[in-house]
Amino acid sequence: MFKPLEPFKELTTLQERINKMFEDVLPSFSLQDSKWLPAVDIYEADGNIQIEVEIPGMDEKDLKVKIEDNTLTISGERKFEKKESKENYYRIERNYGSFTRSFFLPDNVDKELIKAKYENGILKLELPKKLEAKPKEIEIAVQK
Repeated sequence: MFKPLEPFKELTTLQERINKMFEDVLPSFSLQDSKWLPAVDIYEADGNIQIEVEIPGMDEKDLKVKIEDNTLTISGERKFEKKESKENYYRIERNYGSFTRSFFLPDNVDKELIKAKYENGILKLELPKKLEAKPKEIEIAVQK
C-alpha cells in the first residue's frame, strides 16, 4: 500500500513534545511575557503589508507601536475597571492586563512610511513596500 511522504511530520512532532515539556515544567512560561495576546491578521493588499490587531475596549493612549532594528512591536494594556455596585460578578471572560506582539519586518518594508490607525476596536497598520521592491512590468518594444 502507498504511504504519502510527510517529510516534516517528525519535526512537527518533536516541536509539539518540546512545547508540552515546557508547559508541564513551567506552567507560567511565556515567550512573550504577556497575560493575553490579541488576535492578529497579516495580509498583503495594494502592494502593502497590512496588519490588523483585534483589541476592542482599549483607548489609543494605552497602545504603543514601535520599530527597533527590523522588529515591529505592538504593546498595550487593557485595565480592569471595577464598577462599584451591589451586583457581583459571576463570570469574567474578557482578557485584561498587558500584551506584547512582535513581528520581524522584511527588508522591503519602508519603515519611514508606516501608518497606524485605531477604529472600532481594530488597530490597523499599513506597511508600504519600498518602491524598488514592488514588481515593475517592463514594456517590450516591438521592432518592425
